[in-house]
Amino acid sequence: MRKKDVLELKRRLKKDDCTFTKMCGCYVDAEKNTVLKIKETFLTLREEEFFKYLEVAKKVLSGTVGNNLLELNFPLEEGGIGSKQLSLLELKKSGLKNDALLDDFYRLIIDSYDYAGNYLILVFHDAYDVLTRTTDNAKLDESEEVYEYILCAICPVTLSKPALGYFEDENRIGARIRDWVVGAPDLGFVYPAFIDRSSDIHSIMYYAKNAKDTHPELMEEALGCSSKQTATEQKEVFQTIISKAVGYDDKKSEHILLEIQETLNNMVEENVAINGKDAEPIVLTNDNIQEILIESGIPEEITEKIERTYTEKFSDTPPVIDNLIDKKALAVNEQRKKEEKLEKKVRILEERLEQTKQEAALTLEKEAVVETDNNRTLEETTSNLDSASEANSETALDISLDANFASEVDTDTGIDNTTDSEYDIVVKVKPQKISQIKSQIIDGKKCLVIPLDENEQANVNGVTDIL
Repeated sequence: MRKKDVLELKRRLKKDDCTFTKMCGCYVDAEKNTVLKIKETFLTLREEEFFKYLEVAKKVLSGTVGNNLLELNFPLEEGGIGSKQLSLLELKKSGLKNDALLDDFYRLIIDSYDYAGNYLILVFHDAYDVLTRTTDNAKLDESEEVYEYILCAICPVTLSKPALGYFEDENRIGARIRDWVVGAPDLGFVYPAFIDRSSDIHSIMYYAKNAKDTHPELMEEALGCSSKQTATEQKEVFQTIISKAVGYDDKKSEHILLEIQETLNNMVEENVAINGKDAEPIVLTNDNIQEILIESGIPEEITEKIERTYTEKFSDTPPVIDNLIDKKALAVNEQRKKEEKLEKKVRILEERLEQTKQEAALTLEKEAVVETDNNRTLEETTSNLDSASEANSETALDISLDANFASEVDTDTGIDNTTDSEYDIVVKVKPQKISQIKSQIIDGKKCLVIPLDENEQANVNGVTDIL
C-alpha cells in the first residue's frame, strides 16, 4: 500500500468530485443495543450534513501508512475466499441496498468490537472511474478500471460537556442541555484495498486513529484478516525486548537501545543513498538481527537474550527497520552528544586557563623576588651615596670659566695641583656658592664676580684678608 494511492482516493472527497452513491449507518449504545439505523442517498443530503459526513470519511484516509493506515491481508484458504471476505464482496456489490447484508455486517462489528460506550457505524459506497496515467503522471481521457469499494467509519458518540449557554427565546444564560455528539472515527477501513491504482480484493486498508490501540479483535473477528501491529506498537515491543534483556539498569538499557537505533538508522540512510528514495524498505529478519547487534557493540550475553525474544515476537511478521527507529530519541541523543562535546571543550579551556593563571602567578612571584632584591641593592647603593655625599659636602667644587679656570688649587700653597697647568686662575668655592658666580665685563675687561655676604671670608693663594 502506497501513500499516493491513499491520497488519490482522499483528494476525491470534495463537494464537486465526490461520487458516493449511498451512506448507511447503525447507532449502538454502551449495552450493544441497536438504537437507530440510517440509509441515505449521499448526494441529496442537506449541505451542512453532507460536509460533516464527508469529513468523517476523509479521516479514514488520513495518517501515516504503516502506523495509522495498515494493509491487512485475508488468510489463504482452500476455497480461495473465506466467508467474511465473501460477505464484504457481496456487500460492496449490493451497493448497500441489501438490508440483510447490512444487518449481518453491523452484527459482526457489534459482537467483536471491544468498546465501552456509544458509537456510530457508518458505511459509504463509491465507484471511482480510474483514469489512465502516462509515465509523466498526466491523466488521459480513457478509463483504466472502475474501482468500486465500501468505506466504513466507526465513530464514538459521547455526551457534550456541561456548560452554560444563551437561550435566545428566554433572553437568559442557563445550563445547556447536554447532547450526544458524534466524534471523529477511531477506526475504519476501505475494502477492497486500492493498491497500485487498482482494486485488490485480498486486502483491506485499515485505519486506526490511535496507533497504540488498533483493536486487533476487529481485524480478526469482524473482518476475518490476520491482525497486524502498527509501527508504534512494533517499536514499543522492540524497546521492551532490549530493556528486559539488559535488566533493571535503565541508564544502560537506554544507552544500548540508542546504539542499536543509530546502527539501524545508518542502514536506512545507506539504503536510500544507494537505491534512492523509492528504495524497498529493509526488513529486520531473524537472520540479520545478530549482525546488527554485534555491529552496535552489544555484549554477547545480552545479544543472545535479544535474539531469542525477538524471534518469538516477530517470527511471523518481521518489521521493517524504519518502524523501529525512534527519530525523536535519535535527535535527543545527537543533541546530547553535541552538548557533551561542548562540555569537554569547556573543561579543556578551563584547565588551560587555570594552568595559565598558575604560570602567571609563578611569574609574578619571581618578579616580586627580583624586585625585592633590586630594591634592597638600590637602598644599599643610595645609602652609600648619601654617606659619600655627606663626607664631601664640605669639599669645594671646581669650576672652569672659558680657558682661564682650573679644577683644583692647593689651599695651603696656592699652587695648582692639576695636570692642566695652562689655567691662570683656579677658584675653589663651596657648593652653595656656585649658583651665585657670574661673569661680567668691567672697565672693558672680563671679570669673574663672586659675591660675599658679611659673615663670609675669602682665601686667595693663602691670603685671608685680601678684601
